[in-house]
Amino acid sequence: MSIINTSYVDITTFFLVGLPGLEYAHIWISIPICSMDLIAVLGNCTILSIIKTEPSLHEPMYYFLSTLAMSDLGLSLSTLPTMLSIFLFNAPEISSNACFAQEFFIHEFSVLESSVLLFMSFDRFLAIHNPLRYTSILTTARVAQIGIVFSFKSMLLVLPFPFTLRSLRYCKKNQLSHSYCLHQDVMKLACSDNRIDVIYGFFGALCLMVDFILIAVSYILILKTVLGIASKKEQLKALNTCVSHICAVIIFYLPIINLAVVHRFARHVSPIINVLMANVLLLVPPLMNPIVYCIKTKQIRVRVVAKLCQQKI
Repeated sequence: MSIINTSYVDITTFFLVGLPGLEYAHIWISIPICSMDLIAVLGNCTILSIIKTEPSLHEPMYYFLSTLAMSDLGLSLSTLPTMLSIFLFNAPEISSNACFAQEFFIHEFSVLESSVLLFMSFDRFLAIHNPLRYTSILTTARVAQIGIVFSFKSMLLVLPFPFTLRSLRYCKKNQLSHSYCLHQDVMKLACSDNRIDVIYGFFGALCLMVDFILIAVSYILILKTVLGIASKKEQLKALNTCVSHICAVIIFYLPIINLAVVHRFARHVSPIINVLMANVLLLVPPLMNPIVYCIKTKQIRVRVVAKLCQQKI
């Protein structure tokens, strides 16, 4: 373990943090964290299983939902090892290579989720604005192509992160500020020039912001289309198809915005607040998205209830 703060020793091990000041309660804190991760994994696996086995759900909206579930599943599985290591086994150490690998997967699945949410907003706009041409525009083959493009985009955008971090030298600090590895957190520990990481990290954050802006534009166009519908009943019916997606957007982007604001304008806030908000950022979306879609999407809700009833019988 390289924990000596000296400029003559290269650091190959980083230390993650749990909840500062509550180390004595980590074993108890691990119970809700493990429960949330378990529910998230089971929920997203259930969504994927239902969409795969039900031919009536083989439609563009549900294909995008399955991609969203896969990205949520990836986020849960990426953070679970270090969460368990810290809170359950009191082992905050992580090797530099493992840290770089973890931050790659966390950022990749985050970018993928942002991209999927963007195209789901376009899917809702198309379904409301031009329902007659919806199925002819978004064919199964086209949706598959979009999914492949999104996957490659997220991988290629994040791929330089571990390599640029690996090229840096770490020789003074090795204490990270979260329960998992993030690019912006690791690069701050470097004692060599990290300007490339700062610039490219800003570019990655900008891509997420562009996705959010385009989602907002999509909903402005959706609202404009809905207001052009004469019947109030039809207006509410059209807007109701967007509720699940709006919830998913809020669940994903609100913690990111809050954490960015805290880092930028509240630098003297308690470290425990930063850690809690960072954990919410990656724990809540994978947990809540399956719940929201099961509650608000009748086709999925009916099939989940049917499966539960079959298991009881």
